Amino acid sequence: MSQSEEVLAAVPSVMVDDGRVRVTRWRFEPGASTGVHTHEFDYIVIPVTGGDFTVEGTDGSSAVMRQVPGETYAREAGITHDLTNSSGHTVEFVEVELLQT
Repeated sequence: MSQSEEVLAAVPSVMVDDGRVRVTRWRFEPGASTGVHTHEFDYIVIPVTGGDFTVEGTDGSSAVMRQVPGETYAREAGITHDLTNSSGHTVEFVEVELLQT
């Protein structure tokens, strides 16, 4: 794989992990991706910078999602997807996982 074909990885920074919640700040350079993963816990996302993401499901589906700074949303556990920054700029958000329900 050439350097231009390498997939950039999103960078997580865990800020809190106390057994009740895990708070992670995610940083995505343009084109960076999480890789396919499954959310084991319910979670809340707080967009910091805002930006566009391509969300790819394991069934081959693909959708564009726009995050707006401060417009928080929540999702339930069990979602499996890959998330790629399709913006032309760095995007950051905070994810809060609810480890105990």
